[in-house]
Amino acid sequence: MELAEYQVLKTGVIRAGYKADIDWAENIKPPTTPEDFAAEIIFVICNSGMKAQIARAIFDRVVAAIKAHTPLTAAFGHKGKVAAIENVWGMRKVLFDRWKGIDNWQAQLDFAAALPWIGEITKYHVVKNFGAQVAKPDRHLMRIASHNGMSPQAMCERISKLSGDSVSVVDTVIWRAANLGMI
Repeated sequence: MELAEYQVLKTGVIRAGYKADIDWAENIKPPTTPEDFAAEIIFVICNSGMKAQIARAIFDRVVAAIKAHTPLTAAFGHKGKVAAIENVWGMRKVLFDRWKGIDNWQAQLDFAAALPWIGEITKYHVVKNFGAQVAKPDRHLMRIASHNGMSPQAMCERISKLSGDSVSVVDTVIWRAANLGMI
């Protein structure tokens, strides 16, 4: 992917009403509380294998159930994911303390991969949401990067250097453009 194509996609994503996604990616900060930490992981668990638009509604219901101290199964019918969410929420303080001691994104990927319901792709989603400059090698970015003879990380790093946007922003723009059928 060339810089001009990326810039067209970024403009298209903004025009489609997703500037907030780009703003979010520009301002990602590591979580500062066990609750924020767990919420990011829970979001990724909810998102795993689903369209982002559907996952957001499920995540909102799950968070409401957690806050109301009601059974998560009333908010989400996926037993495996509910068990993973309950595990992460119950262990949030211990997990957060462990994560705070990790200072590089490769080790963060290993940590994330050990979390319940987090796999080889979604571990990138977790660490990206924690502020690491990584590209999530999901089906969209894999397709686009392989078409360009690169890995998603290499493609996003290259475009980042050319555009001045962070790797997280580039990943977000390309993913959202693919999610919207622009590419």
